[in-house]
Amino acid sequence: MIGLKKLNKRKGLIKIYQTMLNTSLIFLSFILTYFLFRELYYILNDVLLGIKDVHEIFSKILIFFLYFGFISIIVQYFKENYHFPIRYLLYIGITATIRFIIVNNGESIHNLWLALVILVLTISYVILPSTEVKNNSRFN
Repeated sequence: MIGLKKLNKRKGLIKIYQTMLNTSLIFLSFILTYFLFRELYYILNDVLLGIKDVHEIFSKILIFFLYFGFISIIVQYFKENYHFPIRYLLYIGITATIRFIIVNNGESIHNLWLALVILVLTISYVILPSTEVKNNSRFN
């Protein structure tokens, strides 16, 4: 009887935390959406005014896609029933690193290290689905 009361209290506490998390994520998604559209305005403004600095425009496009990626993470969290699979984080890491290499005009050795990061993330991405399939088949 006492164990059942503790279990009900824990479930209630988990539900409160889940509600707080969901509310915070929804609020964060509204803030990120505002910044996404603000960045889109800046990009369009630069294009229409004829800004010639391509790297500056690419930097703003990179920021735009970062906001877009974060919003996508939040949407995916709700689609997956309050769970975010690691494969999406790997995918976002790969694409963000590629975008950074495109915009980055620094030393080539840094780009080599970033390419190695992409290789490691890609290998992890390829290996991960086979382990996820095995884990999911145990529960069916």
